[in-house]
Amino acid sequence: MENLELITKESEDNTIPKRKICLKGMILSELKEYFISHSQNEYRSEQLFNWMYNHLVTDFDNMANLPKSLRSELKSKCELQTLRYVNSIISDHDKTKKFIFETADKNKIESVIIPETKRTTLCISTQVGCPLDCKFCATGLMGYKKNLSSGEIFDQYLLASKDYGKERITNIVYMGMGEPLLNFDSTVKSLEIFADRLTKGISLKKVTVSTAGIAPKIKELADTNLSVKLAFSLHSCFEETRSKIMPINKKYSLRQNIESLQYYTGKTGTRITFEFILLKDINDREDDINALVKLCNHIPSKVNIITFN
Repeated sequence: MENLELITKESEDNTIPKRKICLKGMILSELKEYFISHSQNEYRSEQLFNWMYNHLVTDFDNMANLPKSLRSELKSKCELQTLRYVNSIISDHDKTKKFIFETADKNKIESVIIPETKRTTLCISTQVGCPLDCKFCATGLMGYKKNLSSGEIFDQYLLASKDYGKERITNIVYMGMGEPLLNFDSTVKSLEIFADRLTKGISLKKVTVSTAGIAPKIKELADTNLSVKLAFSLHSCFEETRSKIMPINKKYSLRQNIESLQYYTGKTGTRITFEFILLKDINDREDDINALVKLCNHIPSKVNIITFN
């Protein structure tokens, strides 16, 4: 009887459809590997890459230069969409547009388009929630749920482009929900898609990664040779103050991060953007300004002063 029940259970388990392979988020070398392993011509990977990342196509049937037999095979085994558009809200105050997307496992994430006179920036998320608990950030209040895949990160750009117009988005910042360097592999893979010679539209020179200060990962990002622009959430030049408003400073001190930032600028030849939210009676004293000037004299950088909202 027990054996019969076991066999029945196994039979039921075998009826569960296998989860499809998500191609969105794969870099070109991974797509080539997939096609070769499935006895397909390698050049098909470049065609698929072009459809996914340049033409924003999410249906295999619309990939006209792929053979019908290949399209059918891809439909049966693979998928392209990682996120579902839920809604969007335009601010009357500054005309920013917030997108709400839903992941396959029903988590909600946000992306924001920030229109300016000479450029339009898309701010994208790398995690659902955030584990860092910075005292001035609303995302920290929801806690950390999960890392996003490279496909879920890149899909924010693709879906926002479809809605807003790909040619209108000129810059991208990894500054939404989550800490990009705590989701290092997916963040880097999504950057590699932007960096690929086949990718049109946004170049890596127009992409910035923002970090609260994960010192060893800053060095690791430098060693990828992507040379992406880096923004550092500073908010205080004093260890004690920074630790109070940004608990991550207790693990990776400002001193450790400064060393990593110096390594980053030396390796990549880029300038650091220091993000500095003004908090009344916390980091807006004359001593704070003097310390900030001194820091900027030691690291090629610029400062973005932000009014606390």
